[in-house]
Amino acid sequence: MQRVLLHICCGICASSVVLRLREEGFEPTGFFYNPNIHPQEEYFKRIEVARQAASLLGFDLILGIYDKDNWLEKTVQFKKEPEGGERCALCFKIRLERANIKAQELGIDYFTTTLSVSSHKNSKLINEIACALNPAAFLKRDFKKHNGFKLAMGFSRRYNLYRQNYCGCIYSRNSKI
Repeated sequence: MQRVLLHICCGICASSVVLRLREEGFEPTGFFYNPNIHPQEEYFKRIEVARQAASLLGFDLILGIYDKDNWLEKTVQFKKEPEGGERCALCFKIRLERANIKAQELGIDYFTTTLSVSSHKNSKLINEIACALNPAAFLKRDFKKHNGFKLAMGFSRRYNLYRQNYCGCIYSRNSKI
């Protein structure tokens, strides 16, 4: 099996993606890097779910740094953008850049992301951003296809895992309040 670094936005989304990657002949290493998640309590809840998914599915999980201040500094100019706008594109880029770098550091030839499993995320945009970073290494996928999102939700119900109700950033959270 070929190795792939899987950027994980949350453990639930990782579930169907890990299974699909294995069906395709890849062995994923999870990489949780999400400086966008606020508040910090929410960040730790999502790490715990990622750890639970890694344990249940038997994959290694690496935790990236939580550099939320840097993320806020880079995105504050887009705080009034609607969900799915320029702020989200920049957020995708920040996280995918780090995943690309981490894959190279670890000597893993490929990287991809769970971001495209969400029915709320623009897979075409996510794939364009990642392909611009490293087209030879990025596994371009739309993981919501083949019932990816539905399978992930079933996984969360089966194991009674915490499910968030907003993307993660303070701006998306505030728009839900």
